[in-house]
Amino acid sequence: MPRPLDPRLLDSCVEGVAATHQRLLEIVDSLSAEQFAAPSSLPGWNRTTLIGHLTMNARSYVHLLACAGRGEQGDQYPGGVETRNAGIDEASQWSPEQATKELRKAVYMLEGAWAGATNDMWNGTGRVVSGSVIAMHDLPFLRWRECVIHLTDLDVEIGYDEWPDLYVRLELERQKMAWAASHPMGLTQIPQAALKLNEKHRLAWLLQRADVEGLPKGPGL
Repeated sequence: MPRPLDPRLLDSCVEGVAATHQRLLEIVDSLSAEQFAAPSSLPGWNRTTLIGHLTMNARSYVHLLACAGRGEQGDQYPGGVETRNAGIDEASQWSPEQATKELRKAVYMLEGAWAGATNDMWNGTGRVVSGSVIAMHDLPFLRWRECVIHLTDLDVEIGYDEWPDLYVRLELERQKMAWAASHPMGLTQIPQAALKLNEKHRLAWLLQRADVEGLPKGPGL
């Protein structure tokens, strides 16, 4: 069941993701054509592919919110995973100029959609590509997650130690619940070796963005 709307949390996430959007746009603006074509830290994806994914993700959230505005429960990507993957494949062929333009347009379309959202829209629901049903007021946090993590995945010297403190705190709460829900009784606590890490390192391990000696890979997203 989706969480109830917390207006102050919503505002904080919108503020956080807006700041992260600006850093993302600044980084993308600074990349050369060669750097766009260089590999990201995600296997099989170069930076253009990753930027295309972030663009498609923003567009998909605009779509979900528009559906909620009509009183409908939309699908993040109509057509499912195949549609999502086809969009990312197409975006991976963009020129650096088009990739930059499309990302900026999608970012501001999304922020504009949030600015115009009513309380009823925020309380609407939609179905994300995994099949889970979420509340629209969860979108700013989910977008923040996408941008924070993929800024690191762009491999532009932005490590997990630079992840925003509020994002880390909110994400750790979610990851703690997800860990407990996915493990049998008696194994619902995150390993002690991970708990001894600082919060950002622990989260990076949970999200498979950092390795910890003596521990297997974290569960990831």
